[in-house]
Amino acid sequence: MKRSKYLILSGLIALLFSCEKNVSVDIPTASEEVVVEGRIETDTFPIVVLSKTLPFFGEINRNEFLNQTIPGATVIVSDGTLTDTLLQILPDYGVYFGTQIRGQAGKSYTLSVQVNGKTLRSVTTIPYPVKLDSVWWKVNGNKDSLGFAWAHLTDPDTIGNCYQWLAQRINKYTYGKDIGRQKDSVFVAGLGSAFEDKFFNGKSFDFSFARGTFSFSDKEDDTNDEQFYFKRGDTVVVKYCSIDRASFEFWRTEDSQVQSNGNPFGSPAPISTNINGGLGIWAGYAPQYDTIFCK
Repeated sequence: MKRSKYLILSGLIALLFSCEKNVSVDIPTASEEVVVEGRIETDTFPIVVLSKTLPFFGEINRNEFLNQTIPGATVIVSDGTLTDTLLQILPDYGVYFGTQIRGQAGKSYTLSVQVNGKTLRSVTTIPYPVKLDSVWWKVNGNKDSLGFAWAHLTDPDTIGNCYQWLAQRINKYTYGKDIGRQKDSVFVAGLGSAFEDKFFNGKSFDFSFARGTFSFSDKEDDTNDEQFYFKRGDTVVVKYCSIDRASFEFWRTEDSQVQSNGNPFGSPAPISTNINGGLGIWAGYAPQYDTIFCK
């Protein structure tokens, strides 16, 4: 009986392996779309980056991204009273800056982009800001010198508030080839940086955030055990933004895509957009700033 069972099992294994075959899947070529990445913040001029979508198996890196930008477009922002035609600041790349309109909380801004014979439109609103009560840094478990940023928030008793957390380490590296180089040149948003008050409307509570990193970073502390942590001795500027619903949905779905990237069991879903005629986001931000000394 034992021998019979082994023979049956061996036969099943052989049958399974004999059923293998190579499967070729033809992925249809998608039409090229215009991608808008634009924002306007309180007290600042608008900025818009225009680019093209990449093929499914296209390579993406810093240089390729610049080559994908679209110069020569007409980009206009209006607040209903003033109209600002944004300037293309680099001759070969599609990066556009405003010079006439500064963002104000509570106001809406219309974006119009004329490019490649198409007109793309969008509207965003800058919400009124909500300030954090306090911010601090705390060691995580037994990490000794590594920890997360913490904050205390009192959410207004109005459902539908949306936020985004970004941070920038403004102190300099003190080891190796990076001596004298500022740790973060810009504010960085980590995974889960955007959230809403659906489950904490009107409540007061503490929350923490890990350090965000860039996908193509080659910094030592972005690839070793310090990844995602703020370190003792860091000076961290927190940029805490009130954002509108469309901006929250964009970042929420973008985070989902990043986290499921390469996962065969993940559920693919399109990234939310508020651009009529294209893809991407036109976002209004009401930021508040705080500083954390990690010590």
